[in-house]
Parts: sequence; C-alpha cells; structure tokens
Amino acid sequence: MTVILGLYPLVFIIGAALTRSSLGKPFQEFVAFDQIAAAATDTSVVGALVRGVAYAIIVAIASTFLGTVTALALWRSALAGATARVILLLPLALPPVVVGVLWRLIFTPNGGLIDAVRRIVAPGTDPISFLSDPALAIVAIAIADIWEWAPLVTILVFAALLGIDREVMEAASLDGAHGLRLLREIAIPAVLGTIAATFVIRLVLALKVFDLVNVMTKGGPGDASSVPAWLVWKAAIEQFDVGRGAAITLLLAVVVTLITLPPILIARRSHG
Repeated sequence: MTVILGLYPLVFIIGAALTRSSLGKPFQEFVAFDQIAAAATDTSVVGALVRGVAYAIIVAIASTFLGTVTALALWRSALAGATARVILLLPLALPPVVVGVLWRLIFTPNGGLIDAVRRIVAPGTDPISFLSDPALAIVAIAIADIWEWAPLVTILVFAALLGIDREVMEAASLDGAHGLRLLREIAIPAVLGTIAATFVIRLVLALKVFDLVNVMTKGGPGDASSVPAWLVWKAAIEQFDVGRGAAITLLLAVVVTLITLPPILIARRSHG
C-alpha cells in the first residue's frame, strides 16, 4: 500500500511534466522534455531554486544549532521538566498558516511588535518594512521558520540525551569530566547521529517551505522571496498549468536529492 501511495503521485507528476496538462485536463499532448527544459532554463525558476537551497541550508543550520543548544541547556538544568517541554511544543502545535499570520503581525511596520520595540528603543526613527523590503523579506520568513521548527530539533536531541547510559555519565564524572568537558566529550558525541538526522529533516522541511511564503509575502516583493514550492503552487493552481508545475517539481526533487544526500550519509556514519 505504501508503495502504491508513493508511486501514484510520482507517475502522475512525471506524466504531467511530459505532457501539456491543465488543472482540469491533464495529459492532453505529449511534449517530451520540452517543459522540463523550459523550466530548467527559466531564470525565475533557476533563481527560485538557488534561493530555496541557500534559504534551506541557512535555516537548517540555524535551527539545528539553536535546537541543540536548547536541548543541552534543558538536559543540564532543572528546567528539563514537563512544563518546559510543553512550551517548546507550542510552535509545533500551531498550523503553519497561523505561524505565518502571527509573524506577519509581528513584522507589521505600523503597530507590530518589532515596531513597538523600535518606538521605545529608537523613538523618531522610521519604521522598518521587513516584508516589503527585497533584502529583508526572506530573512523575516527564515526567522518565522526557525521559530516554528527549532523546537522539533530540541525535542529530538533532548530525547537522545535522556537515553545516554547513566553508568557512562557516572564514569566520566569520576574521571573529572564536568561542565563543558562533559558536554564536549560525552554528551555531544553520544547524540551526534541524532543531530545529523534532525539536520536532514530540517533541511527537507525548509526546502519545501510554502505556507509561510504564501501568508507573509506571496513570493514578493517582486520575486525576492519566491521559492520552488511557491512557484509550483503558482503555476499549477493560479495559472492552471499543471505541466509546468510538475516540471518544476521534478527539478526540485533532483535538487533535494543532491542537497540531502551528503548529510544523510553523514547521519548514517554517525549512527554506525
């Protein structure tokens, strides 16, 4: 059943990419690789792919680092109780659309949370329009993305830390391993495989980001925050060109495979 459920979408996407397909009438005319070639040479698609890869790598690194540091802090402190874990799960419990709306309000140049802080810290200065600034729009989305998914890294790494053998910890303590040395020599090596695995998960999630872009910027201003998943939605749903959307999807699949393969191999070696 799993094979069937996974195979059907793949066959449909390949079929749509190789034919002229609209939203209501797929597989109208066989065009071979014309649509894939057109998408691969389209500057807007190439730009979105490059932007999406850079965005995903930066967001995945930031999320993994912050999530791991938080997990280590919880593991070594009295805050590692149920209350702290519930608070960490709150961003994950919110639908991505709600997260997008929340952060859109935070970044609102007139009356948003950041604007309120600006008025206190630097009164008289001009408001910052994060979501309408080509250089800051993608940064604002990245901040929202990290806030939403870094807790997932924290939970997974924290669970791995709890699984470290107590006898190993006690032996390390007797040998004089305390504080940072304990973290550096025992804790982090023990959960390195988990950290690598969570990085891969975070990378894949960042590569297919759509909800935050759709709610916060709609790919703008211009194409400053346009990413592959947004282009797929725009082509297939907004423009009814399912063939173009499928072609972009195949290109994204190739990019995702190439980008995620190295960290997957590292994660396997770490677990091994």
